[in-house]
Amino acid sequence: MRTRLLAIPAVAALAAAGCGGASDSKDASSGSAAGGAGKQQLSLVAYSTPEVVYDQVIPQFQKTEAGSGVTFKTSYGASGDQSRAVEAGQKADVVTFSLEPDLDRLVKAGLASDSATGKWVSTSVVSFIVRKGNPKNIKTWDDLVKPGIEVVTPNPFSSGAAKWNLMAAVGAKGLPYVDTLITKHVKVQPKSGREALQTFTSGTGDVLLSYENEAITAQKKGQSVDYVIPDDTIKIENPIAVTSKAPSAATGFVNYALSKPAQQVFASWGYRPVNQEVLAANKSKFPTPSGLFTIEKFGGWSKVNDAYFDPEKGSIAKIEDAAGVSTAK
Repeated sequence: MRTRLLAIPAVAALAAAGCGGASDSKDASSGSAAGGAGKQQLSLVAYSTPEVVYDQVIPQFQKTEAGSGVTFKTSYGASGDQSRAVEAGQKADVVTFSLEPDLDRLVKAGLASDSATGKWVSTSVVSFIVRKGNPKNIKTWDDLVKPGIEVVTPNPFSSGAAKWNLMAAVGAKGLPYVDTLITKHVKVQPKSGREALQTFTSGTGDVLLSYENEAITAQKKGQSVDYVIPDDTIKIENPIAVTSKAPSAATGFVNYALSKPAQQVFASWGYRPVNQEVLAANKSKFPTPSGLFTIEKFGGWSKVNDAYFDPEKGSIAKIEDAAGVSTAK
C-alpha cells in the first residue's frame, strides 16, 4: 500500500487535489490538545471515493466539543482490500465501506459488533459518466453495448463500486447482458472506483459506470464530464461503523458524520444524504429514478456474493474469468 503523510489543519477543508486518493494514508491534526475527548488519535479506514468528504468533515468534527483534541490517521483504498486489511490487523477505529459485506467480514471476525451493521452514512445510485456534451449520445443500458462503445468499470474482486455497477446491470437487463458488456465492451477494470475515474478522465473509454457522487465530484474538480442516471438503476448504501476496541471518540465521530452539518458536506460532493432533513433540502439535486431498486431484489448481499461473485461458482466470476480478469481476492 502506497502511503503519504500530510498534516491537514482545520482551515484546509478543500485540500484534496485532483482525483487521487486510492490506497492513501495520511495524518490529520487540528493542532488542539485540550477539552472534549482529550488528546487521542483515531484511525479511519475508508473506501476510495469519499476522501474529499472526510477532508472537510474531520476538521469540522475537530472544532466540536466531542472532537476537540482528536487527531486522525486516514487510509483510503478499494473497499474489499481495505476490509481485508483491517481483518488482517491494520488498525482501525472507524471503518466505512462501499458495501455491507465488507463490514460483515469484520463483524464475523469479531472486530465490529452486530449492532454496527445497517448504519448507512450515505447512499448513491449507479450512473453513466460520459464525456462533456455526451458525444456518443449514451442514455440507456442498451447504448452501452452498441458497436464501438468502450466502457470502464472497476474490478469487482477488489472494488465495491464494481459490484454495485454490475448488479445494477443485472437488475436492469439480466445476466446475458452483463456477459456481453464485460466480454465485448469493458476494456479495462481498475482496482477501485477512484482509480476507474482517474482512468476515464485520463482519456480511456466512452463511458464510466460509477457512483453518481463520483460524477458530481469530478465536475466540482473541473473535469470535463457529464453524467446520465438510467431509469433502471440500483440504490447504493454505504455503511459506517466503530470497531470493537475503538475509544469513545470514535462513536462521537460516527455520530457527527450522521449529523446535519456533515451530511450537508456529503450532499455537496454528490452523495445522497441519509439525514432526511438534509435530503429534503437537496431534493432537486437528487431525483429518484423511476425504476430504482435495491440489493434486496436479489435476496441481499449474502446471496448475491455466492450466486454472482464467488470465485469458484459465481456467474459473474465465471464471465470475468473467461474475459481474462483476475478473480483473486
